Amino acid sequence: MSAETELSELELAALVSSRICHDIISPVGAIANGLEVMAEESDQSMREHAMDLIRKSAQQASAKLQFARLAFGAAGSSGAEIDLLEAEKVARAVAESDKHSVEWSGPAARLAKDKVKLLLNMVTMALNALPRGGTINVSIAEDASAPAFDIRCRGESARVPEIVEKMLSGGNGEALDAHSIQPYYSLLIAREAGMSLTAQTDGDDVVLSAIGKS
Repeated sequence: MSAETELSELELAALVSSRICHDIISPVGAIANGLEVMAEESDQSMREHAMDLIRKSAQQASAKLQFARLAFGAAGSSGAEIDLLEAEKVARAVAESDKHSVEWSGPAARLAKDKVKLLLNMVTMALNALPRGGTINVSIAEDASAPAFDIRCRGESARVPEIVEKMLSGGNGEALDAHSIQPYYSLLIAREAGMSLTAQTDGDDVVLSAIGKS
């Protein structure tokens, strides 16, 4: 299925589910490996190392699941609003588990569900724009009735992922998969939220922006 072609609801659900599973499988697999070591190893130092692995991996899996609940899930009934403080909390947790840092500037407010989902998907795009780690600076316009989002990605080798560039320019003609479904889904959410989504470089930084369409 190419990016220019509309996915069916079933295809979209399947690919988004695959994306979430892809994100969760690594820490869950690490937990399983740690438990195997605990069951087979008698050396105390090895057991302590395994327990530390289990603890960190459980925290990472929890962070990714809580993030996915807001970024991809229903998170309430139709027309629901989401507290930006909760969005900030899950964004920080998932970024820090991936060795990034987050600076967050915005009002203490509740926004429409689709707008918060877009913001969190932009955070995911920001993580992908910083393959070697870095700082994600999230800025939300103070006017909660007409929000605008800017995310500045600062770090070594910051770049707009090729798949994101192609998606934002109108499609890539390539098959969608569990990796490319995230920027595709972000564009769908932006459309639903009535916002335009852009990604560009600014010096060594990458800047992601979303504003309401006029």
